[in-house]
Amino acid sequence: MSSLVGIIITTICVFGGYILAGGKMGIILHSLPFEMMMIGGAAIGAFALGNDMHTIKATGKDIAAVFKGGKWKKSDYTDLLCLTHELIRVMRDSPVEIETHIENPQESSIFTQYPKILASSDFVELICDTIRSMLMNFDDVYQVEELLDKQLDAMKHESLHGSHALQNMADALPALGIVAAVLGVIKTMASIDKPPEVLGGMIGGALVGTFLGVFLAYGFVGPFANKVKGVREQEHYFYMMVREALVSSLHKNPTPICIEVARRSAPHGHRPSFTDLEESLKSLKQAA
Repeated sequence: MSSLVGIIITTICVFGGYILAGGKMGIILHSLPFEMMMIGGAAIGAFALGNDMHTIKATGKDIAAVFKGGKWKKSDYTDLLCLTHELIRVMRDSPVEIETHIENPQESSIFTQYPKILASSDFVELICDTIRSMLMNFDDVYQVEELLDKQLDAMKHESLHGSHALQNMADALPALGIVAAVLGVIKTMASIDKPPEVLGGMIGGALVGTFLGVFLAYGFVGPFANKVKGVREQEHYFYMMVREALVSSLHKNPTPICIEVARRSAPHGHRPSFTDLEESLKSLKQAA
């Protein structure tokens, strides 16, 4: 919602201020389709040229996330802590039983209680791979921790591809606006014999290209890239909570301590309170 409000405010303030200052929208509206074709088309073409299909598809999802927000809500953080609590408890009580859950999570009685988490294949793979490593009796617990950190770093790097692609587009737009403006000047120079009022309109139309390039870069695409980055970094906290809980378990801390360490690593706006988490864990025990 805030993203849509931001777009509306930006557009109204820029064009509203221009009109109130005595500017005429006619020259902009006349040039807009052609300038947008040159600038927007070149930006999209350069985007397709500079990125693979995976990044292009991911960027489409990232743009949707600008308006929808992050994937994980506050209730999902509570579910994650409950899921992690149960996995650690079973892993310590019965290493043989935990293997049935991590080898086939789609039929696990633990994972299936949390369908939204189970639907995230990358996330389930992260949990299962880490627990599998914990059960392999590495000589040094820090080896498992290092493997987990490398996997998390790779996941974060990949999740930010869309943000980087959008930022590159934002950086290119002002230059593409200049390209469109130069083409407009070339067109104007070819009509140098026209009356001054005609030349003035043609020069004004050429400058619309520079305006559009800068306006789109700093008014829309740049903020989109920044919002995408914020959303993906916030989602990464969700993965980091698993890291905190499982690493704490590696160091032989009691299960409640492992979960509390993970809870405190959650972002403030999504962090469940200690009391709410306790109630959720009690509900799990009663259901069992």
